[in-house]
This record gives sequence, structure tokens and C-alpha cells, in this order.
Amino acid sequence: MDRRDKISSQINELVKEYFTGAVKEKFVPGKTRIPLMLPAFGWEEVNESIDSLLSTQLTMGVKVKKFEAMFAQYIGSDYATMVHSGSSANLLAISILMNPALKNRIKPGDEIITPAITWATTVWPIINCGAVPVLVDVDLNTFDISVKEIEKSITPKTRAIMLVHLLGNPCDMDNILAIAKKHNLYIIEDSCEAHGAEVNGKKVGSFGDLATFSFFFSHHITTIEGGMVMTNNEELSELSRTLRVFGWVRDLKNKEKLAKAYKDIDPRFLFVNTGYNLRPTEVEASFGLHQIGKLEKFIDIRRDNAKYWGQNLDKFNDYLLLQTERENTRHVWFGYPMTVLPGAPFTRKEIMDFLESKGVETRPIMSGNIDEQPGIALFNYRKVGALKNARLIMRNSFFFGNHQGIGKEEREAIVSYINEFISKR
Repeated sequence: MDRRDKISSQINELVKEYFTGAVKEKFVPGKTRIPLMLPAFGWEEVNESIDSLLSTQLTMGVKVKKFEAMFAQYIGSDYATMVHSGSSANLLAISILMNPALKNRIKPGDEIITPAITWATTVWPIINCGAVPVLVDVDLNTFDISVKEIEKSITPKTRAIMLVHLLGNPCDMDNILAIAKKHNLYIIEDSCEAHGAEVNGKKVGSFGDLATFSFFFSHHITTIEGGMVMTNNEELSELSRTLRVFGWVRDLKNKEKLAKAYKDIDPRFLFVNTGYNLRPTEVEASFGLHQIGKLEKFIDIRRDNAKYWGQNLDKFNDYLLLQTERENTRHVWFGYPMTVLPGAPFTRKEIMDFLESKGVETRPIMSGNIDEQPGIALFNYRKVGALKNARLIMRNSFFFGNHQGIGKEEREAIVSYINEFISKR
């Protein structure tokens, strides 16, 4: 065993000892905090990362490629391109569809339909790339884009639908796919909060022309930062790989052919398109290699928690609108959302403040109604209708954490807190 291997082995044993020796804090109702998220990694991810650090092979390399292949297999897509965040994945997806190398490209000024309840960096890349976001309302029961409103919003300028499987609740893909086929529209699935969600046994992220995922610290699995662009189209995949890094040819299947066509240019520095620097690191991929095997277990915990909360809070359906898992879908519950119904004897702020006083971290639904955020007023966009549901969700909806760190004691405590709060009203 050489010096590096010996030291690495010692470090690995110490890291494993550190993680396996950790003792979970005793849960005290009303005092112990229940956060929106808890770190989902352990000694395996840390040791894999240390291996990359000690090797000095740090930027996009063999581990990134391995994680791309593993995640593509899990989702059921042919191709996966890892980037350094889910937001970057959205930027890359829109950039691919608007690139001049694509024959049927989206052009500046064309419209892309997207839900009003969303995360900001679902919408900003549409604007960044020169297209026009068209905001449509969502279904109040799912927070997902309304199929009826999609139909209303289509014009001759419409080129794509950028849907969001919000909080892990899969969209109505059968009807959305039918609309896209009828009007010859691209579909981009923002699946950043929906790892493992399914429709008719098929995972979200495998339906659209392109799909995106995030591996941010708070998501179902994490690479600390990190994201992925998925597709079943080889041309789109190749575009993703050149636009990901500067527009160069290094990661392309036909790089040797291109090098021969431009033999006076050093093939290491041959640029055939525009591009960004969205490279992930080997450290991020190190996490992904071990996180992917834990994903189904994490999803099971989230689904069990959501089932418990649904069964025990349903008695308050005069005051609270809760999500349910629709037939033929698998909801993966990024968080546990609820909407305070108009006419309830309390406000969203009151119940959120009460839960926070008990140690339960809460937050609004993502960016809320993006139409009401001041940033979007700086740019050209269109909205369809009054966005009635989006406005209600902005004011009346919230969620609390649902993750692998929430067990029997924590979920029972949350029910008891809500019982206590409503009983006083």
C-alpha cells in the first residue's frame, strides 16, 4: 500500500466513525426543531469526495459520466447531461431549443407557456434566452399547470410548454402531451422537485423533449449543488454537451470528424457553437454515485409521512385544502403543502407563526405567483386570465418539511400542533 492509499484509508475510517457514531438528538415536542430539510448524505459520499480531492481530478470527469449514466437509467431516459445546478439545467434546456444549430428552433420573441406558481429560475431562463414567458394559472388541488388554461393560452407564436412538477406532484402528462402533439409544441419538464415521481408507472423527466432536475442541498437527493438535463433525442443531447462547456467539441460523439474538417485548429480548442461554463465537479458527482441508491428509501419515507398527515388532518377539510396522490401517479412530496381556505377562522400567517413557535420550519410555495414578483415587470411577458388560483396560493398556501429525517415522533408532533392550533379557534 503506497503513502496515499494508506493515508486515504485512515481518513476513510475516521469519516465512517464520525458519521456512524453520531447520536440523534432526543425529540422533545414543542422544543426540538423540525427543519425544512436535513442533510441526506453520510460517510459514503464524503469518502468518495475525498477520493476525488486526493486524486486531484476535480472537474467534470469519469465520476460525472458514471452518475449521468446511472441517473439516466433510473429515470428511463436515453441521455443525461450533468451541470452545476438545477437553475443552470433550465437555462441549458431553453438554450438548446433556441440554438441556431437546431432546425426547428424557438426564435427570439416566440412564446413559451409556463405556470404562474413556480420557482423563479424556471421563468428567468425563458427571458434570458429572448423568448416570451406566458404565465397560466394552476390547479388549486395540485399546484400544477392547468390543462384548460394551456389550451386558452396558445397563439401562433407558441412554441413550447415548460411545465413544473411542483413539490413532487406530477402534472397531467397524458393531456399535456396530447396538446403538445396537436399544436406541434416542445415540452420541457422542470422536474427539479420531483425525483422519482411517476405517471402511469413512467417517471417524470422521461416524457418531454427535455427535462431538468436539481440536486441542491434540500432536494430528494443531493450533490450539494448540481443539476441534470435529460432527453431521449441524440441531437438535443449533443447540443447540451457542447453548450454546457463553451461550445467546444471535446464531449461530442463526432469530435474526430469535426477535428478533420477544421484540421488547422487544435481540436482541444475547437469551438463549433456558443456556450456557457456549466461544468459540474467530480466532488458533486461523488455524492450522486451514492445518493442514487438511497433515493427510493427516501421517497418511501416521504410518502409514508404524507399518508399519515393526510389521514390525520383530513378532518380539518373545512379549513385546510390538502393534496392527495391522484390515481395512476406517484407523488414524491418535496414538502407537505396545505392551503388555508377562504373563510377559515385563521390566516396563513397565524398557522405558520404557530407552527414556527413549536419549532416547525415553514415557507411559502416556492416563488409564489411569479406575476406578482417585481422582477418580472422589467421584461416582456404575457399572462392569461386573472390567475385566480395562483393569487390564492400566493396568499393562503404554505408547506413544511417532509424528508428522510422526519419519523414517527416528528410527524405525530406536527399533527398535535395543528390540532392544538385549530382547537383554540
